[in-house]
Amino acid sequence: MSFEQLRLIEPLLKALEHEGYTTPTPIQQQAIPFVLDRRDLLGCAQTGTGKTAAFAIPLLQLMQEDQQASRKGPRNIKALILTPTRELAIQIQESFTAYGRFLDLKSLVIFGGVSQHPQTEALRRGVDILIATPGRLLDLISQNYITLKDIKYFILDEADRMLDMGFVHDVKRVIIKLPEQRQTLFFSATMPPEIQTLANAILRNPSKVEVTPVSSTAETITQSMYFVNKNDKRNLLLHILKDKSIKTALVFTRTKHGADKVVKDLVKAEITAEAIHGNKSQNARQRALTNFKSQQTRVLVATDIAARGIDIDELTHVINYELPNVPETYVHRIGRTGRAGAKGLAISFCEGEEKAFLKDILKLIAREIPVVTEHPFHNGDSMSAPMQRPAAQKPKQHPRDQKGGFSRNRQGLVSSRQSKGNGGGNGSGKASGNGNGQSRHGQGQQQRSGQQRERSTSR
Repeated sequence: MSFEQLRLIEPLLKALEHEGYTTPTPIQQQAIPFVLDRRDLLGCAQTGTGKTAAFAIPLLQLMQEDQQASRKGPRNIKALILTPTRELAIQIQESFTAYGRFLDLKSLVIFGGVSQHPQTEALRRGVDILIATPGRLLDLISQNYITLKDIKYFILDEADRMLDMGFVHDVKRVIIKLPEQRQTLFFSATMPPEIQTLANAILRNPSKVEVTPVSSTAETITQSMYFVNKNDKRNLLLHILKDKSIKTALVFTRTKHGADKVVKDLVKAEITAEAIHGNKSQNARQRALTNFKSQQTRVLVATDIAARGIDIDELTHVINYELPNVPETYVHRIGRTGRAGAKGLAISFCEGEEKAFLKDILKLIAREIPVVTEHPFHNGDSMSAPMQRPAAQKPKQHPRDQKGGFSRNRQGLVSSRQSKGNGGGNGSGKASGNGNGQSRHGQGQQQRSGQQRERSTSR
């Protein structure tokens, strides 16, 4: 199935082509027709399945239809997307910006932990689509900066995570402020009783879609983990790239600003590098990708959304400069290498505030990841530091974190305590934190020499 077959309007198809999207994911195939029919939707799907596009694309089309049918007037908030964390909110807003680039619709993201002034100024200028975390939304409502009386579309994203983080009460406070007549889309990875009760209360005769996310990593990919202080990541990346056998590497960051900063550091060190992300024009991204494929550019730095169109069979190295906050994204990232039966290496950096992300990744993939300790920037404290979310985010403890932390065996493998017994990582014992650790990122490449294949704080 193609996006054309989903009855999408030309501006959206043009934007999807601009983003490099060709085929809708299973949840997009299922959800988009229901949303376009203006039906309520109950989606059981995790982030990493293409869920954001599954609601953002049809929502933009419906709002474009509404805009054409109504007289011009001041922009009022017609769509509200409620999500639990700052990072997810930012990612969702980036998606709306990307898919709606050829439409006259304005979106805004608001979240706590930062000054509200830029957000309130943007609200004064008029907004069609608001992406928000519960705390900041209720705060601005109480200050009369926001009214929800014109909402026609309400999307509740990651409902079960809202429950985990103790935000369900805030969500209910938001819901009672919404108009009765609206279209509601409800997404949750799991359906505990309280979330099912909430869904039953706010949905009217919903259509249901369910998608199982990718959770396994390919056996052809050798994974490794480097514990490092945040301020040493730049130097660690340069240290790894001293290995001349690494002909090309795809480096992932969580943000567009982070991607640009990494490129700047690499170019300063005389390493050819380019970035691809949503702020780059289509021509600039295509040029960067062409240069990378031809090895004129050694390092391509990408955000997750921009990287979805990257498909390079001979890519040997993927480097997670920043761990993704969504575990399924890790699987998608490292899946860029080790394709078509070729071997690949996935190197990840982990600093203290990313340990919670690593724990989620280990639980998802249910395998150990070898740790490299013998490099100049190893941070041994990261292994023993308490497991916690980034300081600005203060969620309630999830039951799965109550026996938190990592265990590390004699082979230098890191694993979630709950994943022990589920099998070791590939290359167990080969890429350990012992005397062989320092050269691991080069060892796998030397074995292949001669081959030609190379959507946080929420309050």
